Amino acid sequence: MSRRLRVVMEADGGARGNPGPAGFGAVVRDAESGEVLAERSESIGVATNNVAEYRGLIAGLEAAVELGAAEIDVRMDSKLVVEQMSGRWQIKNHGLRPLAAQAATLVRKFESVRYQWIPRDQNRHADALANAAMDLAAGRPEVAEAGALTGPDASARARAREVAAQGSTTRSSWEPRPASTATRLLLVRHGETERTAERRYSGRGDVPLSERGLAQARATAARVAGLAPSAAVVVSSPLSRCTATAAIIAEQLGGKPVGIEPDLIECDFGRWEGHTFAEVQERWPGEMDAWLASPAVAPPGGESFRAVTGRVRRAQSALLAAYPGETVVVVSHVSPLKILLRDALAAGDAFLHRLYLEPAGLSIVDFWPDGGVAVRTVNDTAHLTTI
Repeated sequence: MSRRLRVVMEADGGARGNPGPAGFGAVVRDAESGEVLAERSESIGVATNNVAEYRGLIAGLEAAVELGAAEIDVRMDSKLVVEQMSGRWQIKNHGLRPLAAQAATLVRKFESVRYQWIPRDQNRHADALANAAMDLAAGRPEVAEAGALTGPDASARARAREVAAQGSTTRSSWEPRPASTATRLLLVRHGETERTAERRYSGRGDVPLSERGLAQARATAARVAGLAPSAAVVVSSPLSRCTATAAIIAEQLGGKPVGIEPDLIECDFGRWEGHTFAEVQERWPGEMDAWLASPAVAPPGGESFRAVTGRVRRAQSALLAAYPGETVVVVSHVSPLKILLRDALAAGDAFLHRLYLEPAGLSIVDFWPDGGVAVRTVNDTAHLTTI
């Protein structure tokens, strides 16, 4: 009979400035043997120290849940997080409340949870993971590398550098490769809708293309046909603003098939649907701050960018497996396309709120079987100048 797993989880987070380039780290150990069972580390763009600390807590709890732990001892050097999660301090910062709620949801999955504040020098492993992630967030991988080679915690720092860099390291795109072996994705944002023109959140609402949007789709179709006349397939989100754009492109390509990929649907913006950014900021200021600070936070009643990332990566993997060495036209929305480009550029999460993609804009990315990636075009709108 297997024993009930009891684990110790240590977490930390911080920012280079407050707010500033931020990251977190978490390590989960077997409570009896001390064996490291899981490590988590991530650069999270620009955030505050407290947001990063909560993100570290959430990542560590998620790892423990995945391991099937029944009991967990949470140890952190953040007095604020420990006291708030223990229920002894109120959470006065509205931006932290959604993160605390997410952590509380995870906590309910355990039979027993204990919180303990520990001094920083007893939290070295998680601290090293968090610092390596912060260095990467600040665009200073050489600092993470140098720090990993010296000091009393050299081995922990070295491992931290490796963990923090996972998912961000690809082979150089400067290495010569046969172009014919790459799978090329032509990423097209759908044409304009009424909500696009009014700068309103448009997620799962099935808003049709406007007359201008139809004209943009026709111009994009001509451009795609010139660039990729032998494209294998056009793949689209299921929403009509995308399927209409995709159909026009497919017709221009000589009647290519249009495949519907549910994982390419737009982020669910929940109660923000149909509102402008200014309206959301006025009505949901705390939720908006938390959403901007963390891809793990969802709009009220909606979907987080972390959830969108999971399905977008699944769709990308399926396309690369199904069409090796071919060209695929992908018609989708702002959020999925930003995530595809963020991953291709090995960028941080702040990229999601800094990149602007025009309606019917075109981006091009090549993927090689050995993991090489080349981003050739981002948000090209030259074909739209006369519309």
